[in-house]
Amino acid sequence: MKVIVKTTLLMFLFSTFSLWASEIVALVDGKEISQKDVNNFVIANIPGAHYSFLSEDEKKSILEQMIDRKLFAEEAKRLHIENNLEFQIALEKAKDKLLVDYWMKEKAEEITVSDKEAKEYYKNNLDKFYRDASVKVRHILVKTKAQANDIIDELMMNKLALKETFIRLAKTKSMGPSAVNGGELDWFIQEQMVPEFSDAAFSLEVGTITTEPVLTQFGYHVIYLEDKKEKGITPFKDVKQDIVKTLKVLQFKKELKDISQKMRKTAKIIVK
Repeated sequence: MKVIVKTTLLMFLFSTFSLWASEIVALVDGKEISQKDVNNFVIANIPGAHYSFLSEDEKKSILEQMIDRKLFAEEAKRLHIENNLEFQIALEKAKDKLLVDYWMKEKAEEITVSDKEAKEYYKNNLDKFYRDASVKVRHILVKTKAQANDIIDELMMNKLALKETFIRLAKTKSMGPSAVNGGELDWFIQEQMVPEFSDAAFSLEVGTITTEPVLTQFGYHVIYLEDKKEKGITPFKDVKQDIVKTLKVLQFKKELKDISQKMRKTAKIIVK
């Protein structure tokens, strides 16, 4: 029994240490910098960026900046900057903003949207959910027609593993930026691509490839059709989550307006 208890305790301590090691990326005079802190710093200071998309040098630079900020904060405390009047005024404003942000967050989380409400919105706004025909493809881009034909020949010899072969060849032979993703492109409608590419893509059956190279201004393409959506009204199940988000935003705005109007009746407001 003692052996089991000791083993369990060791496993718990090891897992706890592993979690700590994976979450805490630095210690500055005993104060922690977590991976979450770093992620939030990147999001707040580099619009549109995310930590996982940064290069190793950029990640190192971000961490160095955060370490400096910890050190600078300690220096500011040593100099009693918190007693500075301007700091006190700025702190109160920051606290007010934080209070409002958290209050709004709680209010937003209280809002619920029922299936009935979502379906009602869908039914009354069908025109918003009309979609053009669209396709999802993979493609391989090469410089010459001969290269494209060689790729087509290899693909036709591997029809039983066509998609897998296509992905492999896209990664190793395509000169397009989508090569790293096996040639995968986002969904697009007819007008979003050059005519030669779109015409070829929309003429395919799902799970098949173009058997002739497709020439565009960029080079020669071999295209594989992954999926196709016909034009028409998008099914409710496909847009339900978007509808719920929309209704929550609308309800949230209405609730804020109602609260504001109610509080303005009793508040003393002077506009100069």
